[in-house]
Amino acid sequence: MEILMSNWSEVVQSMPEKYIFPPNKRPGNHVFPVFKNIPLIDLEETNGRDRTKLIQQIFSASQDFGIFQVINHGIPTSLMDDTMSVSKEFFAMPAEYKTSFYSTDIARKCRIYSSTMNYDNEEVHYWRDNFTHHCHPLEDQIYLWPDNPTRYREVVGEYSVEVRRLMLRILEVISEGLGLKPGYFDGELSKTQLLSVNHHIRCPNPSLTLGMPEHSDPNLISLLQQSSVPGLQIFHHGQWMDVDPIPHALILIPGLQLK
Repeated sequence: MEILMSNWSEVVQSMPEKYIFPPNKRPGNHVFPVFKNIPLIDLEETNGRDRTKLIQQIFSASQDFGIFQVINHGIPTSLMDDTMSVSKEFFAMPAEYKTSFYSTDIARKCRIYSSTMNYDNEEVHYWRDNFTHHCHPLEDQIYLWPDNPTRYREVVGEYSVEVRRLMLRILEVISEGLGLKPGYFDGELSKTQLLSVNHHIRCPNPSLTLGMPEHSDPNLISLLQQSSVPGLQIFHHGQWMDVDPIPHALILIPGLQLK
């Protein structure tokens, strides 16, 4: 069977055996509770008092929940939609084209793979393809990106710049709250920026498989554009909980380097 799920030419009618998890690891038909208390932070600032409140909100959310959502973040909604659109177009490209980016070599700065980077050795595969590439400095990375769809580099390049601006803004608030010097997280600490896109085809029996492994982000901070895609879960107070998508809000996850 073709490794990349996005290259499977027909709708899957039954679960391939290699994607069926053991009974104790399957989600089954369990209905997970919805996590309704994720802090929603408005990044629109007007004065110093708002700045102090913003610092308090981000610290409280990070310490109590390990995750928060932001609105009025400054990234145009049209750009967010375009980025999602060209990403879908990439996964719809011909198999031969996508396969030219296939790699499980972590040193490769633009790669697509299926399940995990350990695909060849894992006992059970996760139900996803993943496309990852470096984004910074943009001029050093963009030539490695797909030139099809034809708008991919233009759209994702602009998106990467906007995302970096937002991430550094959040990190500056965090550094201020920690009493660190301005720009503490600039330079070496934030020099690596990755875009990682998960793609899941229609699954004939989601109760038997998982979309990706449970994990903690090892990096400094992650930004997640969930858009309207369901399925995101977080582990909170000893149980897995669903995160309902809020259109055009962004999810921020402080990584292990900040904890």
